[in-house]
Amino acid sequence: MATAQLPAPTNLTSLPTAERAALLDRLFEPCAPLHTLSVSLLQERTFESYDELISSIRLQLMTLANSDSTKDTEALRSILAAHPRLGQSKVESTQSQSEQAQLNTGDESSGQSLTELNHLYERTFPGLRYVCVPSGGTFMLKTNDAACL
Repeated sequence: MATAQLPAPTNLTSLPTAERAALLDRLFEPCAPLHTLSVSLLQERTFESYDELISSIRLQLMTLANSDSTKDTEALRSILAAHPRLGQSKVESTQSQSEQAQLNTGDESSGQSLTELNHLYERTFPGLRYVCVPSGGTFMLKTNDAACL
């Protein structure tokens, strides 16, 4: 899995467990509870597309979200918290490193704004991370999100 290209989704069932876990890390964030939840799914079911795979994992996550089990709630919180805070300097995944590099190109006030948004969001929604998906805009346009909290 050293190359940047993903294996064909129809071939995932033949991958060793460690490679299926590494694939999940590339698609999402490195996270042991996500491995526990989904690595076996990649062996048990053949997927025609990555969209189909992601939809199946979404269903697994929704099952955790709708569960009354404390263990399921803790697993879901760990999975959701695997995403690094915006502006965080140390991140594990290549995808997040690239995203963070785009966020960290502003001045020092941008970094302070990210830190403030992270704290505000995490106080409002304990156990979750503030995540925005920019679509061509700059980070400063995203700071309006604070008004929604």
